[in-house]
Amino acid sequence: MKKIMSLGGNYYQMTAVKAAKRLGYHVIDVDYLPDNPAHKYADEYYNISTLDKKAVLELARKLQIDGIMSYGSDVSAPTAAYVAEILGLPTNPLTSVEILTRKDRFRDFLKENDFRVPKSMDIIDVKEAKDFLCELGRPIMIKPVDASGSKGVSKVISIGEVEDAFREAKSYSKCGNIIAEEFVQRSNYQIAGDAFLVDGEIRIFGLANEHFDRLCNPLVPIGESFPAKISTKKTEIARSEIQRVMSLLNMKQGAINLDFMFDENGELFILELGPRNGGNLITDAIKEACGVDLGEYTVKAAVGENISDLMEKPYHNFITSYVIHSQKSGNFTGLKYSNGIQSKIIRNDLFISPGDHVERFNNGGFGIGAMLIKFDSQEEMMQTMDHMEDFITVCVE
Repeated sequence: MKKIMSLGGNYYQMTAVKAAKRLGYHVIDVDYLPDNPAHKYADEYYNISTLDKKAVLELARKLQIDGIMSYGSDVSAPTAAYVAEILGLPTNPLTSVEILTRKDRFRDFLKENDFRVPKSMDIIDVKEAKDFLCELGRPIMIKPVDASGSKGVSKVISIGEVEDAFREAKSYSKCGNIIAEEFVQRSNYQIAGDAFLVDGEIRIFGLANEHFDRLCNPLVPIGESFPAKISTKKTEIARSEIQRVMSLLNMKQGAINLDFMFDENGELFILELGPRNGGNLITDAIKEACGVDLGEYTVKAAVGENISDLMEKPYHNFITSYVIHSQKSGNFTGLKYSNGIQSKIIRNDLFISPGDHVERFNNGGFGIGAMLIKFDSQEEMMQTMDHMEDFITVCVE
């Protein structure tokens, strides 16, 4: 029986652990949080930080694993690539994975290879951020270079907002580096989703509309709806340019989490390409929408199984993933459903119980549950997801 090591055991990572068990593999879960829910589905659990490359490598050697994966996590992706390279296991190049998981390095890579990118700069203090804002004369984004889930990300319009934004970004950066970049106005929906590489070629290009809560934090995604509302021409442009990124980085296998948009002039901006499956139940939503199980293919790729049979399939369902979240802080009392939404929910998992304290949804870490919702049409799906406050309410007191 092949052994696969999974880095991380949170709710969203259960998808990969369960997929590995369905395929008959021996699953070893590793992270520093023993109460994480995915651990109970694994065969073994070890309490080691997924950032500790040497400790993870030592354990992998000891257990003689056949593969390692970082499902849904940018943070542990470099560790997985590091261990796999040293042990000669299937992986993408560590240097490429490190570029894709660092916003500053990825921006530099895009610039050097003539991709369209927002004007940006690395900033070391508040003064540099203020100078950059004044120089541009228009809004900027301030971000930690190594955080995910929109943690520490702020849109800054005026000088008076810079200090708080810089402090917020700094608090979420593990390496302490901050990037400021020009804010680009998108023309329509931001596009999310997952691609999947087989022998270096994009075999799956699963696109979704990304939705935000305009009444809470308009920068933090609350869900993704499949299929995406995007023209064939724009899809082809995005696929071609993202394939160019993958080829330049010598990426060969596995899932790539997508985040891109087109501006008001129709120009493509690649925002992020994560070397892993998406969070927020994106893999699960794709499976419901078109029947392709990218969780299983991620596991197979990690242990070197043949994945050449992976093919795109047409969408036959309108599916959204949805992050249950609160628009204000307080003690959770329950969920209120309106306008017939409850009958459309096909998966509903809460991470908390009545009486637990919840925080206002300022970043992805404050989600309190997850759903998959099935709609009868794309029009109904888009209308609902753009006004979720009329359908699902998190009640707090």
